[in-house]
Amino acid sequence: MRAYPPVAEHGMIGDLQTCALVSSEGVLNWFCSPRFDSPSIFAGLLDHDRGGYFAVTADAPDVAEGEPARNAEVVTRQLYLADTAVLITRFLTHEGVGEVIDFMPVHAPHAATDRHQVVRVLRVVRGTVRFTLECRPRFDYGRAPHDLTVDGATARFDGPGVTAHLQALGPMALEADERDVRATVTLAEGERAAALLTVCDADSAAPPAPTADAVAEEFNAVREFWHGWIGRCTYRGRWQETVNRSAITLKLMTYAPTGAPIAAATMGLPEQVGGERNWDYRYTWVRDASLAVRAMRELGFIEEANAFRGWLIERLRDGGAPNGEPLQIMYRVDGDPHLSEEVLDHLEGWQASAPVRVGNGAADQLQMDIYGEAVYALAQTGQVSGVVGYDDWQRSAALLDWLCDHWDRPDEGIWETRGGQKDFTYSRLMCWVAFDRGIRQASANARPADLTRWTAARDAILEQIMTSGWSEERGAFVQHYGSAVLDASLLMMPLVGFIAPKDPRWLSTLDAMDRELVSDSLVYRYDPAASPDGLQGSEGTFSLCTFLYVYALARAGRVHQARYAFDKMLTYANHVGLFAEEVGLTGEQLGNFPQAFTHLALIAAALALDTELDRTASTA
Repeated sequence: MRAYPPVAEHGMIGDLQTCALVSSEGVLNWFCSPRFDSPSIFAGLLDHDRGGYFAVTADAPDVAEGEPARNAEVVTRQLYLADTAVLITRFLTHEGVGEVIDFMPVHAPHAATDRHQVVRVLRVVRGTVRFTLECRPRFDYGRAPHDLTVDGATARFDGPGVTAHLQALGPMALEADERDVRATVTLAEGERAAALLTVCDADSAAPPAPTADAVAEEFNAVREFWHGWIGRCTYRGRWQETVNRSAITLKLMTYAPTGAPIAAATMGLPEQVGGERNWDYRYTWVRDASLAVRAMRELGFIEEANAFRGWLIERLRDGGAPNGEPLQIMYRVDGDPHLSEEVLDHLEGWQASAPVRVGNGAADQLQMDIYGEAVYALAQTGQVSGVVGYDDWQRSAALLDWLCDHWDRPDEGIWETRGGQKDFTYSRLMCWVAFDRGIRQASANARPADLTRWTAARDAILEQIMTSGWSEERGAFVQHYGSAVLDASLLMMPLVGFIAPKDPRWLSTLDAMDRELVSDSLVYRYDPAASPDGLQGSEGTFSLCTFLYVYALARAGRVHQARYAFDKMLTYANHVGLFAEEVGLTGEQLGNFPQAFTHLALIAAALALDTELDRTASTA
């Protein structure tokens, strides 16, 4: 196996409380438990030797003298079972074809639990295949030791406060390898085996002995769960399979007990190989999650949208963040605002990209745009009374009353730069959204509100953006007041209704972005050389921005350009349809993986493009 396969060479499985990444070679090298933001059990992505992994791979066949060397090769392929989170890794050899089917059972996902299970089914569909299993857990990001007990078909790894139970099913005997476990098994066509890993609190009961029937029942149940869930999707457009995969990915990265989506499944994956832009994205950003609400709602997933709105209302009920603001930019999935950042010096990082950070020091940054995104999320329902009661409406109204006095402040901006506070145009834009949506909610639902004051604030922000956020020199809206720097976050302007998608000022801005931020249809966030962000190194194009660019092109009437950009962007998806945060110069995926922002923007772009293509066809 490769020590550090490309970021994109992974599929994701999960149970709506945590998830695991499995490489195209059958190596599970990312898994945290009991939650997405818990310490890792396997973190081979960040350090192959110290992080731990759980590999089930096919051995190369023995080759007799004189046989072609290609007969010793193992070719791998990976796919999802259609419209599910069941991952299949296939091994093609000269002697046979084998498969490893990976999934996590989904049991009562809305009830938080310490017990999570990964099921790995081995089977051979042609000839014979010899499989090798290696289970090498490393608790607490590889910092904590563990004890090992092996007894035939079972092994127990006891870490501090947590235990991992490995159970083998079929003709597979587990053997101790120092503090790890190995096994080999040769299967013929039609034969099966399985390895079940159950992680739970140290004082929890051991899982029952597995049976073939029980494993089959779990497989059928998880398949039916995902088919039933995606069956609620109302999208019937041109990119059905792609949109379904993005929806399932967003669902997989939502913590069901609270309804809080995380930004990405991983931490510490670099935006530049060898660089320092390596952050922990396993938390709930108010911004990302609020925009995910729109994507899920537009696909018909109202329950998921309402669940996050409930989580957001809970944050308002908490009565303020530790930094003194009504909200902070990110939280843990349970709403805990404390995300102290530390460097894990003992991990070398993916392909030696250090430092590896856990926690996120940007949590206490001032980013004024989150108030717009929060109100935007709360407004994603026709009737406030159906989701938000009177007392909670009062909290929402109080937030807007507070914002009337606080919107006109410099901040760190959407990109969480560490180069100082500025008057970012995007932050003002989203404050405009806060007042605009709040006014609409109050008027449509007959709720008490200081509409005169809110309207005055909304109109003042619009005038300020049109004067201070607009550069006559560039003929474009700019990143922050007094600058000439372009910023792709402003692609949100037509999406939130701040400006008409064919307004001359907007078309001029879009043209300026085309010239400066767009490279072969891929879009950079901004130019760090022109606007230093306090960090070393460079980054790739930002996939969120590329899909927002497609959206803007489509709404601007540049439909053929939009479709070409969208089709090209889809070629950068990995082999199972997943996207990381960024795309590098040679098409490689960079940053944490998979990223929710990218997939929600893909959905928005697909829906907009479908609408505009249909409109074009109807007028042809």
